[in-house]
Amino acid sequence: MNDKEKVIQTFKDSDEHLNATKVSEISSIEKKEVNKIMKELKKDETIISPKRCYWAFNDK
Repeated sequence: MNDKEKVIQTFKDSDEHLNATKVSEISSIEKKEVNKIMKELKKDETIISPKRCYWAFNDK
Protein backbone atom coordinates (compact mmCIF):
# COMPACT_ATOMS: atom_id res chain seq x y z
CA MET A 1 0.00 0.00 0.00
CA ASN A 2 1.50 3.34 -1.00
CA ASP A 3 1.25 6.56 1.01
CA LYS A 4 -1.71 7.92 -0.96
CA GLU A 5 -3.71 4.73 -0.35
CA LYS A 6 -2.82 4.88 3.36
CA VAL A 7 -4.10 8.46 3.62
CA ILE A 8 -7.34 7.57 1.82
CA GLN A 9 -7.81 4.55 4.08
CA THR A 10 -7.20 6.71 7.14
CA PHE A 11 -10.02 9.02 6.07
CA LYS A 12 -12.33 6.09 5.31
CA ASP A 13 -11.69 4.46 8.69
CA SER A 14 -12.14 7.64 10.73
CA ASP A 15 -15.43 8.51 12.42
CA GLU A 16 -14.39 12.13 12.83
CA HIS A 17 -13.06 14.93 10.62
CA LEU A 18 -9.27 15.01 10.39
CA ASN A 19 -6.56 17.58 9.81
CA ALA A 20 -3.12 16.88 8.33
CA THR A 21 -1.47 16.48 11.74
CA LYS A 22 -3.97 13.83 12.84
CA VAL A 23 -3.69 11.97 9.51
CA SER A 24 0.09 12.01 9.89
CA GLU A 25 -0.12 10.57 13.41
CA ILE A 26 -2.58 7.82 12.46
CA SER A 27 -0.92 6.76 9.20
CA SER A 28 2.72 7.20 10.34
CA ILE A 29 3.51 9.29 7.27
CA GLU A 30 5.43 12.56 7.48
CA LYS A 31 3.16 15.60 7.72
CA LYS A 32 4.88 17.22 4.73
CA GLU A 33 4.03 14.20 2.58
CA VAL A 34 0.47 14.09 3.96
CA ASN A 35 -0.02 17.73 2.95
CA LYS A 36 1.05 16.95 -0.63
CA ILE A 37 -1.27 13.96 -0.84
CA MET A 38 -4.18 15.88 0.67
CA LYS A 39 -3.68 18.66 -1.87
CA GLU A 40 -4.15 16.10 -4.68
CA LEU A 41 -7.18 14.56 -2.95
CA LYS A 42 -8.79 17.99 -2.49
CA LYS A 43 -8.28 18.76 -6.18
CA ASP A 44 -10.08 15.62 -7.38
CA GLU A 45 -12.66 15.93 -4.55
CA THR A 46 -11.81 12.62 -2.89
CA ILE A 47 -11.86 14.52 0.39
CA ILE A 48 -14.10 17.46 1.31
CA SER A 49 -14.02 20.05 4.06
CA PRO A 50 -17.12 19.94 6.29
CA LYS A 51 -15.54 22.55 8.58
CA ARG A 52 -12.54 24.83 8.33
CA CYS A 53 -9.14 23.07 8.39
CA TYR A 54 -10.70 19.63 8.81
CA TRP A 55 -11.33 17.08 6.09
CA ALA A 56 -13.44 13.99 5.55
CA PHE A 57 -13.72 11.30 2.88
CA ASN A 58 -16.22 12.21 0.18
CA ASP A 59 -18.33 9.08 -0.22
CA LYS A 60 -20.48 10.26 -3.09
